[in-house]
Amino acid sequence: MYLVDGKGGAIACMLLSLFFLGTWPAILTSLERRGRLPQHIYLDYTITNLLAAVIIAFTFGEIGKSATEKPDFLNQLFQDNWPSVLFAMAGGIVLSLGNLATQYAWAFVGLSVTEVISSSITVVIGTTLNYFLDDKINKAEILFPGVGCFLIAVCLGSAVHASNAADNEAKLSRFSNDYKDGTPIEDESVSKMTYANREDSGNEIGTIEKAKFGTAHFLMELEKKRAIKVVGKGTFIGLAITFCAGLCFSLFSPAFNLATNDQWHILKDGVPHLNVYTAFFYFSVSCFVIAVILNISFMYNPVLNLPKSSFKAYVSDWNGRGWALLAGFLCGFGNGLQFMGGQAAGYAAADAVQALPFVSTFWAILLFGEYRRSSRRTYIFLISMLLMFIVAVGVLMASSGHRK
Repeated sequence: MYLVDGKGGAIACMLLSLFFLGTWPAILTSLERRGRLPQHIYLDYTITNLLAAVIIAFTFGEIGKSATEKPDFLNQLFQDNWPSVLFAMAGGIVLSLGNLATQYAWAFVGLSVTEVISSSITVVIGTTLNYFLDDKINKAEILFPGVGCFLIAVCLGSAVHASNAADNEAKLSRFSNDYKDGTPIEDESVSKMTYANREDSGNEIGTIEKAKFGTAHFLMELEKKRAIKVVGKGTFIGLAITFCAGLCFSLFSPAFNLATNDQWHILKDGVPHLNVYTAFFYFSVSCFVIAVILNISFMYNPVLNLPKSSFKAYVSDWNGRGWALLAGFLCGFGNGLQFMGGQAAGYAAADAVQALPFVSTFWAILLFGEYRRSSRRTYIFLISMLLMFIVAVGVLMASSGHRK
């Protein structure tokens, strides 16, 4: 069984995990914006998420010889360690619920702000719990200022969302007013000319070239294509879902910590602690089961006015399936690397990967044009939020200790 040894290896795991965990949400967001149903997307994603855990277990979990005090993955499957297994599975359940919630929140609140708020709640609650569960192996004088940075980021993220929502509302309002008289006007939303209610246009509203990122025309085209319709709906729904996701995320890492370190001494005498690979396997199995149950249920009883679907329709839906499967691999390997680093340096420090919104925001701006043509106020809030995340991840990594 391979174990990460030393602070350097733990930090390398955290950085790689940070990239993976910040990238997969962008892939799922892209698929929803292209019109694929979130139930179909998530079912594909959860298959490879479980497969990643199986691959990690049968590779890293089986490297080297098994010892009585440190058994490998396969040997642990037959030991009397069910109290720890239940903690691992509980962690998988809350993570699956959190991921499922964020998939809907991305449409309402946006990728960047959803990740900022949910990750910050995760750090504020989850990191504090992990600090005490890890017997305070992290430096409190460094760790808690980092937690404070994430708390500030929640406020800045909310400000970004409020400012950007106001910008979009203003764009749509101006667009509507400009076309009330039915005359052609020059519009920065397209490269040349936009026409409305003209016989020679052939359509009620036609454009010569594709709408540009951040314009009212782009927002209208996106609403037509995407699976989850959000225009005209209050942002409170999205924020409520986001906060619920953050609460779920804040519990999965402490549950995994208890599964692998048995701080409450619930295992029988002589039974070794779950190794990180066995715990991650059970964690991912429960994550998979709850995801399949909920998403099949949502196919036949959809939420948020989504159209009904069926398992047959899901099986035949290959639109973007490869990307969804890739997202599952990225998330699975990202979580595995986070736990491997946490076992070596403390799970409180490993929560530094919750700075993943920095990566997600990069993809959101590059791929989806979030915050393009926004106001100066929005940009100020956005830059402040990202700077706060850079500081936060650096501080949390600096607080890492070494498990004895």
